[in-house]
Amino acid sequence: MDRDYRHLSYWFDKLNEVVTPRAPLTRNLEVDVAIAGAGFTGLWTAYYLKKLAPELSIAILEAETAGFGASGRNGGWLMSALEGSGAMLRELAAPQADTVRAQILGIIPEVERVLKTENIDCDFQRGGGLFAAARFPEQRTRALALLDDLHAQGFGEKDYRWLDAPAATALVNVRGCRGGIYTPHIATINPAKLVRALANAVEAMGVQIFERTPAVAVASRCLETPSARVRARTVVSALEAYSATARTKLARHTIPVASKILVTEPLSSRQWQELGFSTRPAFSDLSRLISYAQRTADGRLLFGARGSYEFGAKIRRDAALSVEEIAQQRRYLLDFFPQLEDARITHAWAGSLGIPRAYRPHASFDPDSGLALGGGYVGEGVGAANLIARTLADLILQRGSDLCAMPWAHIGPAENAVRRWEPEPLRWLAYKTINRVFAWEEQLYLRALAPQWQKWIAAATADRLEKLMH
Repeated sequence: MDRDYRHLSYWFDKLNEVVTPRAPLTRNLEVDVAIAGAGFTGLWTAYYLKKLAPELSIAILEAETAGFGASGRNGGWLMSALEGSGAMLRELAAPQADTVRAQILGIIPEVERVLKTENIDCDFQRGGGLFAAARFPEQRTRALALLDDLHAQGFGEKDYRWLDAPAATALVNVRGCRGGIYTPHIATINPAKLVRALANAVEAMGVQIFERTPAVAVASRCLETPSARVRARTVVSALEAYSATARTKLARHTIPVASKILVTEPLSSRQWQELGFSTRPAFSDLSRLISYAQRTADGRLLFGARGSYEFGAKIRRDAALSVEEIAQQRRYLLDFFPQLEDARITHAWAGSLGIPRAYRPHASFDPDSGLALGGGYVGEGVGAANLIARTLADLILQRGSDLCAMPWAHIGPAENAVRRWEPEPLRWLAYKTINRVFAWEEQLYLRALAPQWQKWIAAATADRLEKLMH
């Protein structure tokens, strides 16, 4: 019986298609490039390889259907940003740092160019983004420190600028707003529409996509499935959070963390007047416990918060949230936007994103083994995957471009480019400990009468743990 993919996320529910998986691979195959994973990384890599070298034969293996993983279940932020870029830029001299910044800031313009070229409608809206200092006063200190750091990295006022409390509140009326950082370098989209359209686009270019065909082993010149084998000169692992589902020596370089998301019913014009979001900006606050929101194209509020990690890096297979999880996420939502007390929740789901040990993305290619690896986005993959895929394409084709010289680009064995996570139970214990300390700090900040010395201890402990994470 065919699966109903509409329940996978709000994004899938709003697709203008009935999702029917493509045929699986049932025979051995030989191609120039074999790609594991039909998410943004795999599809963008195939797209740019075909554009640069149309003669290449390319096959993509996907365990479910295109966009089933994080690419179709995220918060819909398309960002000209890379996790870990601050550390990269601080390590570089001015000329190379300028080139790195230009490549990062070029993500949205490049995606927008492809949308126009391929006639893709994914509800693209470049409304920018607000990182608000909200809910407790300590966030203002964190926000101003972040802004100073961004400017120290070479970003200008046109890239990231301070909005005072009235201006920030006019943009997004979050509880207790004390100002915030605004950037124009964020757009909001329906990511499922984009990833599905990309699959159709590369297929039209001659790329073969085999769905319901999991790659159970990723090796030099070969991808294995339960019933067939694909031999290729180049093998690309684009599995991200699902890396541990295949036999590979790099299974421990990325762990899956599940993010949980709610979407409200369509809100009234009166409710939107109260909330703001008139230009559909992306929204987050400055808590260490990640939160994010956007106004969807059909007038709903999408809200995501927090993450969860399962012992042994188990992938959360069930996208649906439990009644208890929905109630908890709704409490988080109302802490930010109490105006939505009476709003009905229509969609709720979870999706697993990949967290690399180094907390920065990577594009790696080893000409000797033919193995390529892309990923490490820490939740920013809707945009970052485009840049990493372009880098992978240039590395694989040995073009010697500017992208091949970027800090995220590596030639040689992938294990030289990524770090391994600590073995269990250490990483599970570390994740739980860090999460609890971050939650303890936030709980103290939310209590106006909490003793200052307790807040200081919590903040100092959280600072130390945050540094250890990286």
